[in-house]
Amino acid sequence: MSTHIHTEAFNPATGESLGQIPQNTLEDIQHAVSRIRKAQTKWADFSFSERGKHLRKMQRHLIEHGEEYARIISADNGKTLTDAYITEISSAVIAFDYYIKHSARVLRERRVKGSHIFSLFTRNRLQQVPMGVVGIISPWNYPLAIPMHEILMALMSGNGLLYKAASETQMVGQVIQKIVDAGELPQDLFVQVNVAGRIAGDAFLEAGIDKLFFTGSVPIGKILMKKAAETLTPISLELGGNDPMIVCAEANLKKAVNGAIWAGLSNSGQSCAGVERIYVHRDVYRPFLKLLKKKVERLRVGHPDHKDTHIGTMTTSRQHDAVRNMLEEAIAQGAIVEAISQIDETTDQALPATILTEVNQEMRVMKEETFGPVIGVMPFKNIEEAIQLANDSDLGLTASIWTKNHSLGRKIASQLEAGVVTINSHLISHAIPNLPWGGFKQSGVGRTHGELGLLEMTKARVIVNDYFPLNKQFYWTPPGFVYSRWVGFMMMVGGAWSWKLKGLLKLIFGFKKL
Repeated sequence: MSTHIHTEAFNPATGESLGQIPQNTLEDIQHAVSRIRKAQTKWADFSFSERGKHLRKMQRHLIEHGEEYARIISADNGKTLTDAYITEISSAVIAFDYYIKHSARVLRERRVKGSHIFSLFTRNRLQQVPMGVVGIISPWNYPLAIPMHEILMALMSGNGLLYKAASETQMVGQVIQKIVDAGELPQDLFVQVNVAGRIAGDAFLEAGIDKLFFTGSVPIGKILMKKAAETLTPISLELGGNDPMIVCAEANLKKAVNGAIWAGLSNSGQSCAGVERIYVHRDVYRPFLKLLKKKVERLRVGHPDHKDTHIGTMTTSRQHDAVRNMLEEAIAQGAIVEAISQIDETTDQALPATILTEVNQEMRVMKEETFGPVIGVMPFKNIEEAIQLANDSDLGLTASIWTKNHSLGRKIASQLEAGVVTINSHLISHAIPNLPWGGFKQSGVGRTHGELGLLEMTKARVIVNDYFPLNKQFYWTPPGFVYSRWVGFMMMVGGAWSWKLKGLLKLIFGFKKL
């Protein structure tokens, strides 16, 4: 490990230094993969029950130190302490239970019946084999919750792990290391490295990992997919969203407004599955805006440690400036600031929660992922228009529908181009670990969480035992190929029973010559 180059962590609310983490070299990563691979071969022999015992130790440690770790997350990321505890600590604790209890059921070896006469004498088994060395590159917006789900899935599936925390939240990376260490895993099964984000993906893939899980931006995801294609290394990408919220005429407006504030503005809007666009039926557009304006103007954005703060700061100055530029551009193009929150001027990276009206689909604030506390609101005439507007995006991570008519909600949901659609809620399914997580279109490739997430951590292997009693199968050549025998088999595959009977007679005749 390099000792002269460090990553320094800063509190985004105060600018104070939180500590320094040594950076690794590319050679460190190469050596780490070799060490992990040796440890993983032993870990793969552990039973699911044995693996679960190690994870229970990790869970107990997290529960015991939950408040302490929530404070570190808040200081490192800029979100409020409440936000850190609910969306990060609690989400991770719940995830432990699901993967410990259900991984064996999902990944157990199972018998698979053959589908036709061709497989009459075969006994088939399906195995889910660990990928081997899994690489995880995690983001800074939910620096504990997002990687912990993937770490748990990888470990319960029998994999070893090469992990990189976001450079912006290295102190949370140290928390994750403490949680993993509490599990007393085999030495070198989990290795955390700290390298610059711009080289991490290439370094992981060139070191020979067996699968990469990356959460981040669309441009970087495309670069990694291209790089992974060189070695056909499988890759799972979660690349963000531009999530729509549809408010129907018969919606509970108070609930919809509270949901919009929670899902669109918590964590300073830095949620890949947060509400960024709201489409409201024209019959309730003005009442909805009135309620939303009243609520937003009571919010206070600022230092996460202050008691009167509802929303914390932006995590990075780069993202702060990007969101501000997008907001100013929208206003210059005709958008109206309908509501704006209070703000603590003493912290530079606080960005006020802002509601925009008079927006359109051509504005970047509606077209692209904002990733900040800015929401655009538009009216719609009918459900068909709402669906068209919601689907008018290159991204499709999540969406929500707000209505008292659940039948209508399900009908709309089935037409939305998103990996997760929620009715009368938003930003909740990520914390339900048995539900798969991922999106449509450029929101990513693959799934994490739940059964599909566990399967993404494995390779499928089929074992076929042939119990055919004769010396050779009727289709083996040479010798003994009999045309009538093959025609008889094909006739038996489909058609009426009389047709199948004729096929059986041809087959029996053919077998006489075996």
